[in-house]
Amino acid sequence: MSAISTFITIVLVAFLLFLIIGGVGLYFAVKLGKAATKKARAATTRLATHVNAMSGGEAGDAERLRVELRREVTLTRQALDQAARQGWSLGDLPVLVREVAEHAEVLDGQLAMYAQQRRSSGFVDHVTLDRLRAHQVKLATTCAKIRADLLDDQVGHSASGIDDLRGRTDLELEARRNVVRDPLDEIDDLYRRTLDHPARPP
Repeated sequence: MSAISTFITIVLVAFLLFLIIGGVGLYFAVKLGKAATKKARAATTRLATHVNAMSGGEAGDAERLRVELRREVTLTRQALDQAARQGWSLGDLPVLVREVAEHAEVLDGQLAMYAQQRRSSGFVDHVTLDRLRAHQVKLATTCAKIRADLLDDQVGHSASGIDDLRGRTDLELEARRNVVRDPLDEIDDLYRRTLDHPARPP
């Protein structure tokens, strides 16, 4: 009787473990599926924006502004990440880049709404597009200024490192020139010179 109860206990524990593992696997599969769906939706939106940017008219202009703004923000984030990896002092730049990205996201939504309304309506609203374009130019200029400052900082760091390396190299080469030569080598060198250029008798 005890062997049967032990067997049943083992089977129940194995079944419980199987349920736990299955539940954890299902949880991660659902989470992975949601992440994949989100990425696919974002990729589809980006692709649609690029396709719409090839069209003409004010709707196409708005879509091109969206593409350019996304590129500026992405390049600025990449420059900031590279500077952070290299250990440069960034100050408040990460906060500023985050704020620029938030404003860019809001503007991206406004440009998308304008493009959609422009494609579905014959009404032309030049004033709103001009205001959206001005906002896009301000954000893109801000991104360009941040990248220029980061690049200038990195070039300055590199220049000081190169100057230091050059100075140490000059010191090492000078030290090698001033090394005292072995007297036997000097005698050998003098003997070789006399063989090459024998002295003429008076």
